[in-house]
Amino acid sequence: MDEFLIEIQNLKKYFPLKRGIFSKGQYVHAVDDVSVQIPSRKIFSIVGESGSGKTTFGRTILRLIEPTSGKIIYKGQDIMNLSQKEMITFRKKMQIVFQDPYNSLHPRRLVKDIIGEGLYIHEKISSNEILERVKAILKKVGLNEDHMFRYPHEFSGGQRQRIAMARALILNPEFIVLDEPTSALDVSVQATILDLLIDLKNTFSLTYLFITHNLAVVDYISDFVAVMYLGQIVEIGSKDDIFTLPSHPYTYALLSAIPDPDPKRKRSRTIPKGEIPSAVNPPQGCRFHPRCPYAKEICKRSDPAVIEASKGHFVKCHFPLR
Repeated sequence: MDEFLIEIQNLKKYFPLKRGIFSKGQYVHAVDDVSVQIPSRKIFSIVGESGSGKTTFGRTILRLIEPTSGKIIYKGQDIMNLSQKEMITFRKKMQIVFQDPYNSLHPRRLVKDIIGEGLYIHEKISSNEILERVKAILKKVGLNEDHMFRYPHEFSGGQRQRIAMARALILNPEFIVLDEPTSALDVSVQATILDLLIDLKNTFSLTYLFITHNLAVVDYISDFVAVMYLGQIVEIGSKDDIFTLPSHPYTYALLSAIPDPDPKRKRSRTIPKGEIPSAVNPPQGCRFHPRCPYAKEICKRSDPAVIEASKGHFVKCHFPLR
C-alpha cells in the first residue's frame, strides 16, 4: 500500500437514540474509532454481518452522513474542514452506487435525466452536450442510446444497476462507494455486474470502496479487505492475507461459513454464538468476546490493541489465531 487516495483517522459516527425519555443520552455506536487507508486505483472491501456499521461507514466517508468526529483525508486534504458549499464541488470526485437498484432511481424521470442530473448541476454545457455525454456513458456500461428515453421500471435489476453506475461515472469521479451493488440481483446477473465493475475500474482508473457481506464476492473482486464488527475494524490486510491466514476469530468464522460447492467434502465450521450485540451498549473489552470460542478473562476487561500479524496485515485481538 504505497499510495493512498483516502486516509480515515479515528472516524466516529454516533446516532442519538430517540425512543423515549429513558433513552436520553444514549447513542448507537455505528462507527467507533475507525482508521483505514484506501489505496489509489484498488478495490478495498469492507465485510461483516448486518448491523456491523459498513453502510454507515461508507456514507460517512462521503459526508452523506456527517461524522461525529475524526478525519477524512482525501489526497492530503481533510474534507471535514470543507463547508457544505465547498463539498458540492468536491462531490464530483466521490460518488456512490446504492444497494437497491429499484429504489435508488427516480421512478418518474427518464434515464437521460437521471444520469445527466449531475452534469446540469456541475457543468455549464448545453443540453445537446449533456445528451452526448449520457449516450457515451451508457455505451460504457453496456446499454445503448435508446435506453435514454425509458423509465426505470422498464428495466431489469441488472440494467438498473448499470444505469446507477452510469450516473456515478458521468462526472468522471476518482472514488466510488459500492454499497452491496449485487446483493439485490439474481445470482446469474451478479457475475456480469462484477465483471463490469472491474472493467470500469480499469478503464477509468477508479478506486472502489466495496461494501458487502458476501465473502465469495470479496474473493472475486477485492485487492484489500477490512473486516468490520460492531462499528470497529477487527482485521485488515490484502485479500490473500485475509483468505489464507485469517487471524481474528470473527474473520475465521465468516470464512468458515462460506458454502462449499462440493457437497461430499466435509470441513469444520466455527459458528459464532448468538447474535451481534446492540450497538447502543457494546460489550466492554473486546466487542467479539461474548461470541468468541477462544475468549479469556482479559478479553472481557480490556480492549485489545491493533497488532501487525504480518507485513501490512493487522488484527485487533488479544489472542490472534496466527
